[in-house]
Amino acid sequence: MKAWLFAFILICLSPSGNADESEKQRIRSLEEKLRCLVCQNQSLADSNAELAEDLRGQVRAQVKAGKTDDQIVAYLVERYGDFVLYEPPFKATTVLLWVGPFLLLAVGVAALILALRRRRSAAEELPLGPEQKRLAERMLGSGDPQ
Repeated sequence: MKAWLFAFILICLSPSGNADESEKQRIRSLEEKLRCLVCQNQSLADSNAELAEDLRGQVRAQVKAGKTDDQIVAYLVERYGDFVLYEPPFKATTVLLWVGPFLLLAVGVAALILALRRRRSAAEELPLGPEQKRLAERMLGSGDPQ
C-alpha cells in the first residue's frame, strides 16, 4: 500500500505534470493570438468552427514538435496570411487596417465642423427689406399707429 501511495505522489509531483500544464497554457496563449478564419471576430481559442478545430490541432502538433511560438505563428501566417493574426503587423499591406479608423474619424469630425459652420452662417441675420421692416414694426408695436 505504501508503495502505491509513494508512486502516486511521485506521479503527481513529477515535472511532466507541470510541463503538460505549461504546454496547455502556451497553446491557449497562441490560440488567443490567432483569429478564426471562419468567424473572423473570434479568436481561435473561442471559436467552435470546424476550421478553428483544425487550426487548433495544427497549433498543438507544432507545439508537440518542439517549435517555438514565433515559428508556429510564422507557419500559420505563411499559410493563411496576416489575417490569421488578431493584431496584424504594421506594413504596406495592412496600413489601411491601422490608419483607416483614424481617417474615418478625421473625415467625420471635418464634416461635423463644416456642417456647424454652414448652419451658423445661415442663421446670421439677413437684412430686412422695407416691407418686412414695416411688418415687423407693426407686429412689435414700435411703429406709428395708422
